[in-house]
Amino acid sequence: MPRKRTYSRVTREALLMLGRLIRIGRAERGLTAQDLADRAGISRTTLSNIEKGAPGPEIGTVFEVAALVGVALFGEEERGLQLQNAHLGEKLALLPKAVRRSVKEADDDF
Repeated sequence: MPRKRTYSRVTREALLMLGRLIRIGRAERGLTAQDLADRAGISRTTLSNIEKGAPGPEIGTVFEVAALVGVALFGEEERGLQLQNAHLGEKLALLPKAVRRSVKEADDDF
């Protein structure tokens, strides 16, 4: 039997908030749930889960639906996201490729 995944309260709140923002954006644009689901290429059930803040839908699908209704991701416009992403790429280039646990030196001082 598969193990049920649990999520922190912060994660659940963030999913709920994003779902509500998507639903508001859809309503403000006068789109029915079926209209938006068709535009996003997803089922009506998947859209319903996204709007309810369910953790199951893929993040790319959630972001695409958010973009379709005008929800600004990360509080930025598209150009701002591009600049921020470029900055993060530069920062990642300066960090090590992998993180390894430090090896404790043996305490052989008896």
